[in-house]
Parts: sequence; structure tokens; C-alpha cells
Amino acid sequence: MKTAVIGTGYVGLVSGTCFAETGIQVTCVDIDKKKIERLRNGEVPIYEPGLTRLVKNNLEKNRLTFSTDLGESIQDCEAVFIAVGTPPDEDGSADLQYVLDVARKIGRHMKEYMVVITKSTVPILTSEKVRMAVAEELKKRNADIPFDVASNPEFLKEGAAVNDFLKPDRIVVGTDSERAEKIINRLYKPFLLNGHPVIIMDIRSAEMTKYAANAMLATKISFMNEIANLCEAVGADVNMVRKGIGSDPRIGNKFIYPGAGYGGSCFPKDVKALVKTAKDYHSPLRILQSVEDANEHQKTIIGRKVIDHFGGSLEGKQIAVWGLSFKPETDDMREAPSLVIIDALLSAGATVTAYDPVAMEVGKRILGDKIGYAKDRHEAVLDASALVIVTEWSEFRVPNYRMMEKLMKEKVIFDGRNIYEAAEMNEYGFTYYSIGRKPMIAKQ
Repeated sequence: MKTAVIGTGYVGLVSGTCFAETGIQVTCVDIDKKKIERLRNGEVPIYEPGLTRLVKNNLEKNRLTFSTDLGESIQDCEAVFIAVGTPPDEDGSADLQYVLDVARKIGRHMKEYMVVITKSTVPILTSEKVRMAVAEELKKRNADIPFDVASNPEFLKEGAAVNDFLKPDRIVVGTDSERAEKIINRLYKPFLLNGHPVIIMDIRSAEMTKYAANAMLATKISFMNEIANLCEAVGADVNMVRKGIGSDPRIGNKFIYPGAGYGGSCFPKDVKALVKTAKDYHSPLRILQSVEDANEHQKTIIGRKVIDHFGGSLEGKQIAVWGLSFKPETDDMREAPSLVIIDALLSAGATVTAYDPVAMEVGKRILGDKIGYAKDRHEAVLDASALVIVTEWSEFRVPNYRMMEKLMKEKVIFDGRNIYEAAEMNEYGFTYYSIGRKPMIAKQ
């Protein structure tokens, strides 16, 4: 079986590589010539655990190829996936220009039946626009070639995407064609050994399912952050509250960890897009609008705590930041809380030095020379008046407190991910601030 994946971003590259791992012949297509050349050499432009190994393995076995020629790549394919970006427009809606451009190119070059599958995260009714775009190009050619359109949203977690694709908990497919359904079932058959079926539904429901899933997870995060802020105000401990509600199977213990706010390529963009779609259809999503507002506010919490601790000004203060990516096991800094926190620290007069295990190069491209960059976590805290934990990387969880005591100018830690225990901080003499728990002020 042969397929093509158009777009070698996060979704396209992971999807194409994992399909190739099952023995399917896959061509990944992109207009970026430099990127394609790097991929042909086994150089993966994103950080995702396990992905580089799979790319190299499937390149060597000639199951995975990379190309800039869409027309040639889709020939003899029964299925073609559209996995290009859908960046947010100024009004929050998803920009579909890249999706529809690919659809038009498919219509110009296809020679026989295929199912065109939208894998990009797209608003409801996008598949109908894709169908129209393909059909219009076929009409221009006077070509009577049958085709189907389907929706196959992805549910990949950055940092665990390869495992999520190879061992999915569900595969959602929206289609109105039995022929397309059979082809997609064949594509996904190797991934169903864990017993989870392909869930077939109508196309609009499939498109909505992706947005609804991310919106629900974002809601849980913002809800818990709001509860954490209230816990801190009234003197409760959010960790205890989290354990108390997480044991209820109706709630569960996933996505109820308070922190500095969510970021990344999915939640912020998808919540905005769903809110915009709801407004367009005069069915406002008031809860989701509040989720977005709460998250933007949450990103400011840690910065304000640092500034308040030092009396309203950070002039002359060196602040260390551990973590730049929006979550561990990725170098993605899109909508990352670190950007908001660092901006607040700089605006208050601080000098900032940051360290992240994998996102340093991305950080340099975004922040430039506004901040300093350390080669490791210890260099970051040298002469620092405070340490701010932004991303809960594993290597930050058990630091050498005695070494930090010697390196830091002042023993103050602001923990935006609640990875430390207040009692332990007190034992080592650190003043400790977290999310949803009372500050622990070290005795002088």
C-alpha cells in the first residue's frame, strides 16, 4: 500500500514515519527544500523522543521518502493525508490557506481515485471546502476522476507522540464513503492490536471531536489553576485538594495539576478557534472563553510573585529560569508560559539567565540576546537572587541544594510546577513559593 503525507511538521512527520514503520510505502511532502534535504539525511528538525530513530530506520529500508514534488508523490496513492499548518488568524479562527492550497494541488495532479484525508486540526466544515477545492480543479481539467474526502484528526501528545500513534487509545475517522472507510481501515489495521477500534462517524462530528477533546483538557487545566489560586488565598493546599478530587473516577487524576498555564501548538490555538466558530454560529461558548482568559492570567502569576517578593522592582537582580519549552520532552515554545514570565521579569528590571535541556536553540531564535543562556542548570543559578521553575523536566526534580546554596546570591525559589515540597525547602533554608500553597519563608 502506498500513501503520501503533505506537510512535514509535527503531525505530518510523526504520522508518515509511523505509517512507514508498519510497512506502508510513505512519501512525506513539503515545499521547504532545505527541510526536505535534511530529512533525506536523517536529520529531524523537531525534538520528539524516538522519532529520529524511526526516521533513519525507515529511510534505510526505503519505506519512507521525502519530496518537494506533490504531483509526483501522490501518484498511485490510495490515500493522501493533508497535514499542513493551520495557524490562528487575528480573530482567532484557523487559517485554512495552506490546507486549501494543498487540496487544489491534489486536484490538479491526481490521475485516479484516492481518498483525501484531512489530518490537520481544522474547523467544522473544512472537509467540505477541501472537497470543493479538489472538485474545482478537476473541473478545470475536464477530468472525471472519482475521489472521497475524510477527516482523521490526530490525538498526539508532544513528548509521547510516537507511542501515541503506534499504540492509539482511539482512532477517529469521519467519512461518508464505504470505499474510503475500507481504505482507512486497512491503513490503521496494524495499530489496532491493543483492542481499540477505529471510531467511524460523520465528517462534521470528527472535526468537532478534535476540538472538543482539546477544549475539555484545557478546561480541566484552567479549572485546577483557578482552584489553586483560591487555595492559596484561603490557606488550603491544592495538592491535598487535587488528591481528594482525583480519586473520584468521574473526575480522574489526569490534567488536574496546577501550574503556570498551558501552552504549545494545540490547546491555545484550538480553544481560540472553537470559540470563534461558536461566535460565527451564534452559539457562544462562555465556559471556553473563560478558560482562555483564565489561562492567560495564569501565565502572569509567577512573574508577579517574583516582583512582589522583591518589593516591586527587580533592578540589579539576576533571575535564573529553569525550563523554556511549554512542557517536558519537547523543544516547542509556542505560547509557552516561559515567554510571559521572562517578559515580566525583564520589564521589572531583572537580568535573566535560562536553561532548558532541549529548547535552548529555539529559545535563542525567539528571545535573542534579551536573556543569557546557561550550559547547564548550575550555571544558570550562579549569582542568582532567585530561581524560577517553569518546565517540569526530570533533571530539575532532585537538585543539589547544597551546591545551589553556594552558587546563588539569595536562596529563593519560585516553583511554577509544584515539583518540590515546602517542608524540604524549609529544611534547606530556601524561601519557597509555589502554585496553590502557602509560601514558605525561610527563617533568617
